[in-house]
Amino acid sequence: MPTGPRAGARSKISTLIIRGEEPRRIVYADRVDTSRRHDVLEFTTMSTAPPESSPTEVRDSFCRFCHASCAIKVTVEDGRAVSVIGAKDNPIYHGYTCAKGRALPDQHRNPHRLLHSMKRGPDGKHQPIPVEEAMDEIAAQISKIVEEHGPRSVALYTGTFSFPYPAAAPMAAAWLSSLGSPMLFTSATIDQPGKMIAPALHGRWGGGSYNFDAADVWMLVGANPTISKSIGIPCMNPAKRLHDAVKRGLDLIVIDPRRSEAAKVAAVYLQPKPGEDPTILAGMIRVVLAEALTDDAFLMAHTRGLEGLRAAVDPFTLEYVERRAGVPGADVERAARIFAAHRSAGGNVGTGPNMAPRGNLSEYLMLALNTLTGHWRREGERLPNPGVLMAAGRAKAQASDPYPGWGFGESIRVRNLTNTVAGLPTAALADEILLPGDGQVKVLISVGGNPMAAWPDQDKTLAALNTLDLNVTLDIKMSATARLADYVIAPMLSLEVPGMTLPTESLTPYAMGYPEPYAQYSPAVVDPPEGSEVIEEWEFFYGLAQRMGLPLNIAATYEWGPDSEDPARTEIDMQCKPSNDDLFAALTRGSRIPFDEVKKYPEGQVFEDPSVVVEAGDEDAEGRMELADETMIAELAEVAAEPVERDAEYAFRLVSRRLPDVHNSAGRDIPQLVRKYSYNPAFMNPEDLARLGLASGDVVEITSSHSAILGIVEAEEAIRLGVVSMPHAFGDAPGGEQDKDVHTFGSNTGRLSSVDRDYDPYSGIPLMSAIPVNVERALDSPPG
Repeated sequence: MPTGPRAGARSKISTLIIRGEEPRRIVYADRVDTSRRHDVLEFTTMSTAPPESSPTEVRDSFCRFCHASCAIKVTVEDGRAVSVIGAKDNPIYHGYTCAKGRALPDQHRNPHRLLHSMKRGPDGKHQPIPVEEAMDEIAAQISKIVEEHGPRSVALYTGTFSFPYPAAAPMAAAWLSSLGSPMLFTSATIDQPGKMIAPALHGRWGGGSYNFDAADVWMLVGANPTISKSIGIPCMNPAKRLHDAVKRGLDLIVIDPRRSEAAKVAAVYLQPKPGEDPTILAGMIRVVLAEALTDDAFLMAHTRGLEGLRAAVDPFTLEYVERRAGVPGADVERAARIFAAHRSAGGNVGTGPNMAPRGNLSEYLMLALNTLTGHWRREGERLPNPGVLMAAGRAKAQASDPYPGWGFGESIRVRNLTNTVAGLPTAALADEILLPGDGQVKVLISVGGNPMAAWPDQDKTLAALNTLDLNVTLDIKMSATARLADYVIAPMLSLEVPGMTLPTESLTPYAMGYPEPYAQYSPAVVDPPEGSEVIEEWEFFYGLAQRMGLPLNIAATYEWGPDSEDPARTEIDMQCKPSNDDLFAALTRGSRIPFDEVKKYPEGQVFEDPSVVVEAGDEDAEGRMELADETMIAELAEVAAEPVERDAEYAFRLVSRRLPDVHNSAGRDIPQLVRKYSYNPAFMNPEDLARLGLASGDVVEITSSHSAILGIVEAEEAIRLGVVSMPHAFGDAPGGEQDKDVHTFGSNTGRLSSVDRDYDPYSGIPLMSAIPVNVERALDSPPG
């Protein structure tokens, strides 16, 4: 994953052309072969490699196991990381780190880690290959395929684990764009596409939303931030922030089929049937409208569609919501009243509801509820995070009109899907690979992702990956996807590379980033293992571009949203390889705080500016937020027309969840992270288990209308009756050597989903949570 030179002081970016080292296999600048065209004295970038190590020392860095970017102290002995703890004096993390972060030393020296790139031979077995040779062969094959089939035949998938490495995805996208292919896919459309689509349909408020830390009321819909480190409560020590908020008097509302860690301290907790989030939110909106709990002045000045929304939610009476969603109507009413009682409030919808039926609608109704009650920051109020490594945030108290959420850009050849504000529909990529004809995808490069574990409809995914003419993945181990790949490029890991917290900051508009203007830069902490040949992800795409004669340019990361300026772009010198700091400087051009200033604070820093407030709206501003988007109102009418009891032939609903010590498919090969579970248990209410004659540890078959998987049941009283709660991204490929070893590797819930049934018509995401299933004891249970 995301080497950089080790010498120098100043950057040559004044010409907008980055210059650095010769693009050969060099780990650090002081190891440059000076027989090449550029020797070490030509470098003008700040040092990013680890200093010469003493036998034992402690170095500052931050974790990149997930997007939370927790500040850490790394103890290094003889050049190796031996322990990680939280940085106690950090101004926002306060010493917090989770088990995954503390396991970074074990991740770096894991015996399963790839230290050399691999190539699959005619016999299907993988053998080491020098990375330069691998890039030579891959570039030649792609060039030949593009010449025959055109640029669209090449697709790129960037997964969750490319995100913490700032240069990886921008360089990958720059390469694909230079190639001329529009086929860029990410995990966003199989995770939380509603986070981007709903604001497009609703419009945006220029003043921004309130933050959890200063709110009087907060609502979490299918979100459990203390475990996921995501959505709602800031991911920087979320348990402490939740504790502090409740202690100061926050009223927390939680809607979740599982009594989660957050639900245990909620003022109102609703435990619904899975997939009924739109029903409950519509019911709450009906209460707010019926009892005139709205911010009428705000609505009159900045919105439209109020009466259309009122008519659409009219069928969602408290009696109907109680009967359909299985929650007390009185509690729904109380939640609505509490939510509307304070203006400093907000709410968020989690991953589960986005994977469940009508995720866009859930997100849209949450936005509508926030708007009805006026939960938006107003003129003169302080902007808590005006940006650090991104452009200076400028907030105005005015609304922006809705904008297209889909229907533009590249068209997908199946299911009438198009590009969306969340990206191309990843759930359709397997079809693009399998469907013959003009535009068929022949090449797939996966970066920081494991499609075999993460994509829905696992059987179709397997067929697609086996159909490719060229399958390349960048992976730290021989994952389920890597075992199918023609080439596996071995990347560096986080402590071996420089980093900056720009990726986490970029999530701020989606309630997943920093509530404060915080940033941190870290040089590399340790060298890669001696004798290894690992490169950074961005170096791979730079190497391909060189070999294929393609120019590269990357864009600075500006504010997100339809009103953002076009970012400045920086041309990359294709003769002299840049350093990480060169790329970081390019990605932060125009930032509020210069990149070099952030580097002065290796322990992380909050760059306050109390003078930044929400400005008055423009006098000629005419934008209005839409409360009754035609598409969303039509979906809500469909919900109201559905029978209360559906899919009666299935007794249970399977919902997604996370385990605290692993992150999707990562971490399951680190012993200290799987001391309790190396597999993904099927958590069920003890009463359901008793009724089925099952006990914790029994192996069951879980069957949907599409497929079936094995699972190991585990009793959990916090689960609602009729629910199976099971983590995703476990297991092996269908028929793989580890496929039936559920006690070690678990099972893949994505196999239960069909991408061409029960899918969102815009993002293409199929039913990945709240899946109707049956559960019965497995007749041929594998041994425990």
